[in-house]
Amino acid sequence: MRQNDNFSPIHFYATAPYSCSYLPERTARSQVALAKVIETPGHPPENDPNPDLGAAYSTLLVQHGFRRSGTFIYRPHCDDCHACVPVRLPVARFIPDRSQRRALQRHVNLAVRICPPVFSEEHFLLYQRYLHMRHPQGGMDEESREQYQQFLLQSPVETSFIEFREGNILCMVSVIDSLEDGLSSVYTFFDPELPRASLGTYAILWQIEACRQAHLPYLYLGYWIKEIQKMAYKTRFSPIEGYREGHWREIDPDVSG
Repeated sequence: MRQNDNFSPIHFYATAPYSCSYLPERTARSQVALAKVIETPGHPPENDPNPDLGAAYSTLLVQHGFRRSGTFIYRPHCDDCHACVPVRLPVARFIPDRSQRRALQRHVNLAVRICPPVFSEEHFLLYQRYLHMRHPQGGMDEESREQYQQFLLQSPVETSFIEFREGNILCMVSVIDSLEDGLSSVYTFFDPELPRASLGTYAILWQIEACRQAHLPYLYLGYWIKEIQKMAYKTRFSPIEGYREGHWREIDPDVSG
């Protein structure tokens, strides 16, 4: 990252190389952002190895292509690969297409409840079922309660769990962060056995409307990799912007590498 006075309270470090979880034949690295521990004369620094960055700096980092996982805020920092593209949706310009309108209509009766980020056995069991069906043998499907809590419940910003229910049945949970200029879609998990549900599409549509209701201009959707078919759903929300070479620009997934 370029030197910038706006980032003066933040320390950046690069991880050691590791096997890429998206493109297994490649090696990845990440750049991690941590709040600097300020030492005051006569007062020892606090004993927290990862003090919170807060909403303002978290927003600034997301605006520069970073992403949150638990208390860590990171972005890809690979030596020879630029496949991961941070993407966001300018919600004022979004118009749902025909299939998205069908998803809205299909789930119009779902009851929505906004919950704080506290452990729920019901949430965790749905999360496990989702991973076993959607990401088998990918490592995540073996996550423990502790790993789940570290991934989704521990957060340096305001985080909400959005429940979607049909009657008393929990169908889906979306985890979203509140930033100063938008919402960041952290993770969504749903009942993988519901046929033709389009729940993932509906979750994003709900988040778009939540941005509009809060007068927030952007919905941040994490990373998009053209080669990964499971990520193709993100580019079906148009117009989509990608962060490349220090700037957000509208991208065409059919021609962008």
